Amino acid sequence: MFESLSDKLDRAFKLLKGQGHISEINVAETLKDVRRALLDADVNFKIAKSFTDTVKEKALGQNVLTAVSPSQLMVKIVHEELTALMGSTSEEINIKGSPAIILIAGLQGSGKTTFSAKLANYLKSKKSKKVLLVAGDVYRPAAIDQLKVLGEQVGVEVFTEEGSKDPVGIAKKAITHAKNMGHQVVIIDTAGRLAIDQQMMNEISSLKQSLNPQETLFVVDAMTGQDAVNTAKAFNDRLDFDGVVLTKLDGDTRGGAALTIRSVVNKPIKFVGIGEKMEAIDLFYPRRMADRILGMGDIVSLVEKAQEQFDEEEARKLQKKLAKNQFNFDDFLSQLQQIKKMGNVKDLMGMIPGMGKALKDIDIEDDAFKSIEAIIHSMTPAERNDPALLNGSRRKRIAEGSGTTIVDVNRLVKQFEDTRKMMRMVSTGGGNKLMNMMKGRPGMRR
Repeated sequence: MFESLSDKLDRAFKLLKGQGHISEINVAETLKDVRRALLDADVNFKIAKSFTDTVKEKALGQNVLTAVSPSQLMVKIVHEELTALMGSTSEEINIKGSPAIILIAGLQGSGKTTFSAKLANYLKSKKSKKVLLVAGDVYRPAAIDQLKVLGEQVGVEVFTEEGSKDPVGIAKKAITHAKNMGHQVVIIDTAGRLAIDQQMMNEISSLKQSLNPQETLFVVDAMTGQDAVNTAKAFNDRLDFDGVVLTKLDGDTRGGAALTIRSVVNKPIKFVGIGEKMEAIDLFYPRRMADRILGMGDIVSLVEKAQEQFDEEEARKLQKKLAKNQFNFDDFLSQLQQIKKMGNVKDLMGMIPGMGKALKDIDIEDDAFKSIEAIIHSMTPAERNDPALLNGSRRKRIAEGSGTTIVDVNRLVKQFEDTRKMMRMVSTGGGNKLMNMMKGRPGMRR
């Protein structure tokens, strides 16, 4: 996500390194590269020019402190303006109502149906709401079947009326059903449409007028770049929607839509889709996105994802085992499972400041832990509980059983032992000792 833009902005800021002050000349060269980077990311020319003009005005008006380099000051100003461009603050979805009605609109192929199920899962798991999904796409039978499958996957009821070609009638019956069954939120998936298709645009307008939803969300494929922004404007002029959802933000996207859609339609980006799994949606935080674009990572989001998987009781048990040096391969496997639930490994590591650039040319697959899991599962319960049993013949058997090599098994055992020592040192108050051990190693400073 945004790797190309991040690299180009980083190169632009390097022009100011070694400069003693910000001047009209050196800032002009830097901002020319910043503007070019934004245009390459498919940002509208007028917006890119306005952005760099604002940055230039602010940069030339500031004194560079002795403790801050010109490049650092420029990064700060660009960060502030990127955050403002994307909306400054995040905005939650409105689910007040009895039930709250959420209307999902968007283009064909934008990912509306999948997002509808993801949103249902989000509201069910994170907001503890009883949700009803409504199959309102009466033109594509596969959409109804898809929503049924996804609804079953996330444990949410799906309301359908087979054979009906009246989306307004279906939605009204669904709302009545929701009231009778105690559903707190109704999410209505609608047919994909084109902005130029007047009949379909009339239909979605009629849906909104008839249902008076608390939220109308426009779903757009982030990979379509500036076209997504233009389409959003056409829909907003007709629908006056409440927020935007950017799907496929984990794909090979240049980022223009995320950067400029707020300023064009004056509506917030509320959610972003970041993968295929039903858990793969996030609230959109402009400041955190600016952090990631500028290579600063996103520690807050990483911590939040970790907290979602955190079990306080399990953590206490684990700490006791660590203190007694009883941490075993079953515990190790359990920790891996929790990490996997947090999302794509490369995306997670990219949230750590500085790691995004380090990992950009490294391919980390979603099943990166597959061989580790296979090795652990090939151990007997006794071996998992007591790693000291793993002699040469046992390691050979485990390698054959897991489809790996003895080298792989040896490497995992060593990683496990190193992890156990480090975790035990931290859990028993040996943090200072650990830091002393690491002092003097490359990359470590006092």
